[in-house]
Amino acid sequence: MNIKGNKTTRREFLVKTGLATAGVSMGATSMSAMNYKRIMGSNDKVRVAFIGVGNRGTQVMHEFMNEPDCEVAALCDVYEPYITRDRSKVHPRYIKEINSWIPRMGEHFPNKVGRYADYRKLLDDRTIDAVYIGTQDHWHALQTIDSFKAGKDVFVEKPLGKSVQEGRAMINALNNSNQIAGVCLNRRGATTYQRLSREVQEGKIGKVTFASGCHVSNMFPLGIGRMKPEDPPKDLNWDMWLGPKPFRPYQYNIAPYRFRWWEEYDNQVLNNGVHSLDLIRWLLDEKAPKAVTTLGGKYLIDDDRTIPDTMQTIFEFPSGALVTFTMLEASSGRFSPYGMLEFRGNKGTLYTGGANDYKIVPTTRGQFQTWDSLMEGEDYTAQVAGEGKLFDGSYANPGANLVRNFLDCVKSRKSPMVSLEDGHLSTNMAHLATISLQVNQKLDWDAEREVVTNSTEANRYLHYEYRKPWKLQDVM
Repeated sequence: MNIKGNKTTRREFLVKTGLATAGVSMGATSMSAMNYKRIMGSNDKVRVAFIGVGNRGTQVMHEFMNEPDCEVAALCDVYEPYITRDRSKVHPRYIKEINSWIPRMGEHFPNKVGRYADYRKLLDDRTIDAVYIGTQDHWHALQTIDSFKAGKDVFVEKPLGKSVQEGRAMINALNNSNQIAGVCLNRRGATTYQRLSREVQEGKIGKVTFASGCHVSNMFPLGIGRMKPEDPPKDLNWDMWLGPKPFRPYQYNIAPYRFRWWEEYDNQVLNNGVHSLDLIRWLLDEKAPKAVTTLGGKYLIDDDRTIPDTMQTIFEFPSGALVTFTMLEASSGRFSPYGMLEFRGNKGTLYTGGANDYKIVPTTRGQFQTWDSLMEGEDYTAQVAGEGKLFDGSYANPGANLVRNFLDCVKSRKSPMVSLEDGHLSTNMAHLATISLQVNQKLDWDAEREVVTNSTEANRYLHYEYRKPWKLQDVM
């Protein structure tokens, strides 16, 4: 899908032909599909590069590979076996301890695929149209911003970044570019939730004054274990893995994958919670909470983690609704009667959790009331028509729908289904939950200025100092 062979990027082409200077915005709601087709054939393959091809990156790459108009252009990772796609070269200790989180690999690519250990060299390739970013959270901002500067469209994993300021910097960079960008918040790709978002906002279950989500996983007693620093495998670039984060010795229970239990690099509110928080914010049509309070701690699991094994956050929204997110890693079982998400309206309670099903239970009257029922109950499960698709033509896998949507948007220049702004606002909820616990205080949040109004200490956690030579302030 390259313009003028392999020598001119799409962005340069638009500038040369005068389309960009004629006032055509290539951002959110950009050029029409008809105009775009005049530039290039709508059936040309989109050349996508993948930065971060471990467990999650491999899953998403396979979804792109399933689309006939996508071509894998390049792979990049700091762990060499992930670049060469040779599982036999993976360190035996990884296979023994976290085997199911090591990708199977061994894919067949029908075309020549670039292989890179440094994403910056990948971005120099002008034949690449778009990049998927599936690296650790603390790399998302820099790699997204650098991709925009290189003229690439971006499909980036959740959470959007590791700080509030990183997310806003990514949006600023997008607005200063000619690119499009989408966020891999999978559940937004489910047609069931797309319908529910309209129906809940229209009052299907009445006024919702309470909603909740949770993550439950009993990691007792070993958790991620206790280990000492040691040398990393020779084919893992540990310094590049750390990137803008402070240097520290390598430990096997940090990388790969288990970084999600280290606050420096991730946490379970960012990793798992952002999915629930995004759905709740979307279905309730809320922008941001006005107050956030978190309680919790490391109450049981005796491991190296630097995040709680038990915590609960309460968000208060301006429209009049409380939302809780609960993270339990020292017990198991359901947190709600059905699924993992609950929306309590005055007419009915919605329970959901999977991408393609939900249950609505009518409310019952309370004290002094005389009505019998305010709505009918409902049990819904989407039916699969065949080949992994629903009868409405969408994929049963909502992540595949987001991938398809992103490829369509690369061609049409329309805004992808999940914008950077949406990803940022939902990720901010997870950041605020974490910061409230760190400062042991209720936070009053000004969503317009993106500052905490009642705690100077909390505002210090809105960003962190980058390790040299990495910089973020160039686009702030």
